Amino acid sequence: MDQAENNKPRKNGLTRGVTEALAANMRQGWADTERHDLEPIPQAAHTARRRAALSARYPGELLVVPSGTPKVRANDTDYPFRPSSEYAHLTGDQSERAVLVLEPTADGHREAAYLQPRSDRDNGEFWLDNHGELWDGRRNSLTENERLLGLECRDLRTLDEALAAATGPVRVLRGHDAGVEAALAGRTGAERDEEFRETLAELRLVKDEFEIAELRFACEATARGFEDVMKVLATAGPTSERLIEGTFFVRARVEGNHVGYSTIAAAGPHATIMHWVRNDGQARPGELLLLDAGVETRNLYTADLTRTVPVNGTFSPLQRKIYDAVYAAQEAGIAAVKPGAAYRDFHHAAQRVLAEHLVAWGLLGDLTADEAFARGLHRRWTLAGTGHMLGLDVHDCAEARTSTYVDGTLEAGMVLTVEPGLYFQQEDLTVPEEYRGIGVRIEDDILVTESGNENLSAGLPRRADEVEAWLARLRG
Repeated sequence: MDQAENNKPRKNGLTRGVTEALAANMRQGWADTERHDLEPIPQAAHTARRRAALSARYPGELLVVPSGTPKVRANDTDYPFRPSSEYAHLTGDQSERAVLVLEPTADGHREAAYLQPRSDRDNGEFWLDNHGELWDGRRNSLTENERLLGLECRDLRTLDEALAAATGPVRVLRGHDAGVEAALAGRTGAERDEEFRETLAELRLVKDEFEIAELRFACEATARGFEDVMKVLATAGPTSERLIEGTFFVRARVEGNHVGYSTIAAAGPHATIMHWVRNDGQARPGELLLLDAGVETRNLYTADLTRTVPVNGTFSPLQRKIYDAVYAAQEAGIAAVKPGAAYRDFHHAAQRVLAEHLVAWGLLGDLTADEAFARGLHRRWTLAGTGHMLGLDVHDCAEARTSTYVDGTLEAGMVLTVEPGLYFQQEDLTVPEEYRGIGVRIEDDILVTESGNENLSAGLPRRADEVEAWLARLRG
């Protein structure tokens, strides 16, 4: 959004301008709030290393990575701002309208973040601009940001001039700042920029110790959010899906930045819908609740966990049979996660187990498991892949090349979800009536280690008997 457009006076505002007396009054009497005791943010050493790797990848080229601009939700209100994951990964900064520029030099790049400085007190910007500091809160000074980020910081208002003066081929992360793209018009190419986007995604495939710690905390906070929900679920009678969603949201805001994605609070037949985010139904005793949710940390790393639980605390025999099949598939998938394994191995392992159960239940006629799996017929009830990379994005590294992602090899430091499921739609006439409307998914966040894997979300019960015992304990 254009800054000037967003700052235009309200048509029906109540004030009628500024008197000279008020302008003079507002220019004086303010304390100096510059902070001089700041230490670098914890990830500063990691972001410097990441920028160095990017610099080495593109010698002699101008590299531009915007954080993005606010998006309008309605009229003059915006959605909560979150920077592009690429910008956050390379800087640790969460400022809006910021831009990281790597300008080529003889021996690498000169790095600078272009940021909004403190609001000007002399011209009244700090209180007259509806995005000044008395409206949106104090911003760091450029000097403060340099101390925090370990990175040269420049006034955002000088960016266009700096881009015009910079030499060499240009690569820009597109889709986040139309103004930056306009300033570089004619100097970039779609193919080069797409390759740049792929590189930025691939830089995030293997997590460093800071990122792993963030994801570990995200899983721990998410587990606490799930426990909050289960306590609410223990109340008598049906429970609103929106109450479930809101209960988890409180935990996400208290311990983190936000939810990492729209919470899926899917009860009864809603659990058969992969991305049920309307959350306008009721969780009723006798049904299952599928809760898929994740806390996003204050450094923007997200968990992604799913548990399917009986609303009344106890699985019916059929619910447990389906749940146990999904659990067995997840166990097989997790076991396949290890360094040196093909990325697809965990998916094939889990899906094969599900196919075996579907055949054993008589849902695929007289086909063998091998035949059903080869023809992909199990996918009628499994629908999705078994997992994905996880990190700053819930579907992290999505723009990486296929050769380095799904056709690649697992390495220590990668983090992925393992989330098999079975979904029997209400209108599916190919399954017995009692199956219809049952959906089960179990999802955990798995770190590839040097010797195998670690379940970062192991604190949440998974086995059916463990789930029932957990719910019984929370119900007192």
